Amino acid sequence: MIEFVSANLAPIMFGVIVFFLLSGFPVAFSLSACGLFFGFIGLELGLIPPALFQALPLRVFGIMQNDTLLAIPFFTLMGLILERSGMAEDLLETVGQVFGSVRGGLALAVIFVGALLAATTGVVAASVISMGLISLPIMLRYGYSRPIAAGVITASGTLAQAIPPSLVLIVMADQLGRSVGDMYKGAMIPALALVGLYALFIIGLAIFRPKMVPALPPEALAYREPDGGSGLRSLGILAILVTAASIALGKNYDAVLTWLEGREVLPPALDETIVVALTFGTIFALVLALINRGLRLGLLSRIAERVTFVLIPPLILIFLVLGTIFLGVATPTEGGAMGAVGAMIMAIVRRRLDFKTMVQALESTARLSIFVMFILVGSTIFSFVFTAIDGQIWVEHLFDRLPGGQLGFLLFVNVVIFFLGCFIDFFEIAFILLPLLGPVAENMGIDLIWFGVIIAINLQTSFLTPPFGFALFYLRSVAPNSAYIDRVTKKHIEGMKTGDIYRGSVAFVLIQIVMVALVIAFPELVSGGLDKKTEVDLDKIQIQAPPGGAGGWGEESGGAWK
Repeated sequence: MIEFVSANLAPIMFGVIVFFLLSGFPVAFSLSACGLFFGFIGLELGLIPPALFQALPLRVFGIMQNDTLLAIPFFTLMGLILERSGMAEDLLETVGQVFGSVRGGLALAVIFVGALLAATTGVVAASVISMGLISLPIMLRYGYSRPIAAGVITASGTLAQAIPPSLVLIVMADQLGRSVGDMYKGAMIPALALVGLYALFIIGLAIFRPKMVPALPPEALAYREPDGGSGLRSLGILAILVTAASIALGKNYDAVLTWLEGREVLPPALDETIVVALTFGTIFALVLALINRGLRLGLLSRIAERVTFVLIPPLILIFLVLGTIFLGVATPTEGGAMGAVGAMIMAIVRRRLDFKTMVQALESTARLSIFVMFILVGSTIFSFVFTAIDGQIWVEHLFDRLPGGQLGFLLFVNVVIFFLGCFIDFFEIAFILLPLLGPVAENMGIDLIWFGVIIAINLQTSFLTPPFGFALFYLRSVAPNSAYIDRVTKKHIEGMKTGDIYRGSVAFVLIQIVMVALVIAFPELVSGGLDKKTEVDLDKIQIQAPPGGAGGWGEESGGAWK
């Protein structure tokens, strides 16, 4: 019996932790207890030298000293302040008015706002609950398909897991030993492509199943001009002007830098040009709207002015925070701190930040940060002992005989994570499985940024898959259970069934699976957003010594160096 345990301690340890996780016992304590328990067994069996455990406190203190993890509370605080300042409500109302007059427009507005909220809040619960409270009653009021309404809200809310500054990507980068900035850059194109797939799905429904996503009636559009017009022409002209100004700056950015610095400047990187051009365009739009209102010129319609003042401030915040990270001007931690301060300023300007709101945001931020840190400490203890008993070798042997090489490994891992996501939280999967799978992937020659983005998109489906999809529960908590009388149309509307919410998630889970397959098939979707690596040929490196004499290392005199 002792020989069997000694030979199979790693798989036994892994099986025990899976049992505890599925039993619902607190994850952090399960990981810590399992790690310490099997560590003592390893000591008794002579598999672990006693001196090795002396390094464990240093590993735990190393977590506390990890500056990268400070980005988690900063971005969480930024999102919570923006969410409590009413930004989500204003965005949904305004964008819904812009797109509502076309079939599927309200669903497209939810997707667009979900992407914006993901880039500012990064919190799934806040996004889903906000959109469920605001958009779901309007969708039900005007005849949207119930599964489609539920699906688009839950799926758009989960974009917070894929779009930077996602907390999942921060954890991924930390566990895989890669830069958070590189993980953000690599995830940007796949995340935007996923938003595009959501939009294409709704557009397809609007074309082939228009009754499932009807347009809003004219009486539902609140921002009308005095002559009864929609005012969208004015908004379109403003958008054209801003786009033209951004493109003009982008094409002449090197000339502008040359003029500012008074000397010839090399053409800047493409990502720097894009960030600066987008930031300039958004600020330009805000300045035009402020001049129009201040001088009472009346050049902008009500809807154009509303869109500018509601949409532009969060866009400027997004470009400044993510732009400084992408350009290397700020670390993710510094960018998160800047975002939190920017969110406070926006809330103060809107007169929606009081002492109570600030305390609630700080309490929620502290609670989430402590939750993450406890799980990270537990996973560190677990992985420390698991590695000490050669568990990583056992994990590598599990994948030795998989057919297909890298592709077979990626398919198998994604299938396992997809099914685990139906039962286990994404933090638990990231903290437990990534330290085990990362070294295997690296030994197989898989780029870890690419690997992390694939897993992040896969983990996004864990919020939508029954029976324990958190986004489904968030929507269930705010969706009407029973029939009610609509306050606007005075019509009798049936409540939202749990089955409708589950059915609505199926199509979007399939879209996310398609996105995972696309990222696996086309790695350039991730690598295209990364800085090109400079190849260095070590055989061609030459070191030239400076000449002797003045300015040199010395001069020869009588066969000796002075």
